[in-house]
Amino acid sequence: MKPGEREPFTTLTATYVVLLVDDVDTDQIIPARFLKTTDKRGLGTSLFADWRERPDFPLDRPDAAGAQILVAGANFGCGSSREHAPWALVGWGLRAIVALSFADIFRQNALKNGLLPIAVDAALHRRLLEARAADPKARITVDVAGQTVGLVGGPAARFDIDPFAKECLVHGIDELGYLLARLPEIERHEKAHA
Repeated sequence: MKPGEREPFTTLTATYVVLLVDDVDTDQIIPARFLKTTDKRGLGTSLFADWRERPDFPLDRPDAAGAQILVAGANFGCGSSREHAPWALVGWGLRAIVALSFADIFRQNALKNGLLPIAVDAALHRRLLEARAADPKARITVDVAGQTVGLVGGPAARFDIDPFAKECLVHGIDELGYLLARLPEIERHEKAHA
């Protein structure tokens, strides 16, 4: 892909993994010792590095293989504002995080890196947990354009997303890609106002 491009995110239907922990901070998502790089590649292997030493950690279970959605508790991504956290989550294979709430800086960093943070109410959150407990192959559908999320075969709920972030996700671009797509307009403006 060219600079500024990434895979468009319009809809996603995928299995999910549950990490039912509140206040997951960015130092747990990607410990500080892995922050020496400015390259996104390879960070997925260090995702939750300290927690993955625990037996039966949810992301290491066989039924988590291929999951593209993480369902977490409240205040996901709190702590320091490290862009490496969404890099690691995307590097592991996640496209969306569904939680009761998110830290504001994490939410912004996630969206800028193609990871969709979806805040849901307690009722939908509980249904997601119950469905996954009953069937490890349960799937969630996310419709970015329609701004809905829900279990496959169940009712969908609306979620909020910044309009600019939505446009970037749906068109498979980041902020640089947005600007590059408008390069002819920028050049015309610069010539007219030299």
